[in-house]
Amino acid sequence: MKIKNITAVARKEFYHLLRDFRSLYLAFAIPLLLILLFGYALSLDVNNIETIVIDHEKTDLSRDFLGHLEASPYFKIVERPNNTQKLVEALDRGRARLAVVIPVGWTSDIRADRETTIQVILDGSDPNFAAISSAYISGFVARYNSNLLADFLNRHGMHKINPPVEPRIRVWFNEEMESRNFIIPGIIAIIIIIVGALLTSLVIAREYENGTMETIRALPIGAGEFLLGKAIPYFLIALADVLVSVLMGQILFGIVMKASFWLMILSTSLYIIVALTLGLVISTVTKSQITANQTAILITYLPSILLSNFVFPITNMPAILQAITRIVPATYYIDILSGIYLKDLGLSHLWPDLLVLFAMSSLLAVLNYFLLKREGF
Repeated sequence: MKIKNITAVARKEFYHLLRDFRSLYLAFAIPLLLILLFGYALSLDVNNIETIVIDHEKTDLSRDFLGHLEASPYFKIVERPNNTQKLVEALDRGRARLAVVIPVGWTSDIRADRETTIQVILDGSDPNFAAISSAYISGFVARYNSNLLADFLNRHGMHKINPPVEPRIRVWFNEEMESRNFIIPGIIAIIIIIVGALLTSLVIAREYENGTMETIRALPIGAGEFLLGKAIPYFLIALADVLVSVLMGQILFGIVMKASFWLMILSTSLYIIVALTLGLVISTVTKSQITANQTAILITYLPSILLSNFVFPITNMPAILQAITRIVPATYYIDILSGIYLKDLGLSHLWPDLLVLFAMSSLLAVLNYFLLKREGF
């Protein structure tokens, strides 16, 4: 394998990238745009739930209840209509996601130490949002009930009864419980797929479409030299994009990796190689840029978003999809990123994922080599 031949192929690919504005746009502009969009727009946190309330009592106790509700960071009272028709209209039109109705006689029942109810209506069009909102309002009512119980015991000269089990909750790894703390690291895997797999899926197919593959076959270049020369420019671009993403995550969102930076570089390099070799396999097999691009989206981009534990938990998927996630490279890389960014894990904990990425890259590299040898290299 000659360094001169590898350099010549890599230089040719760099020149093409400089002349092709669309490739440069995919390589640099889209990754930066993804960081900004996912960082600022995508959030799985549920806060400031638009709440509409009807207070049929208008007593000091009902005002106290609603005052505590409005003071909570999870609820935002947007309307206080006087009738149910306006409440239904607000829910129908999406101006509110949750409704609370305090019925007549609510205050007198509480002060007479009788059981009473309040009506809570949830917009269930988004089941995940509705489930979280239901848990929030249930917790709020439970806390309010404990305050009423304490007042009841004080009025009767009794001591407060502590519950037999008291949970002492401590959050590890993501103490702020903010979704962006794992979304920003996870988007790095998507950026690598865009630069590594989508762009490289075009490079060999382009040679076939332009009719230059016959000329390349006639040159004294081996299959390994050709593959390395094609992959090196995109490896450097992908690595540069990752470093910029890490820097943007730290500056814009305050997300700093807890584990070793060099372990991050090692795992990222392995994942980039997997993405590059997968893109080159697609490019060699399809021999058409349009087909290669569509195939790369179906095989690499979509599974990396949907089947990698990035947005949707793998444990919630059907068994057959859980099995498919085992062959998605992003699954292992996102697991590594979670360990590096959130859990401060080292090589002793992350080596199984690294080993899988190494095995994938080796297998795809060998497959690439034999595919090109079959093409006459």
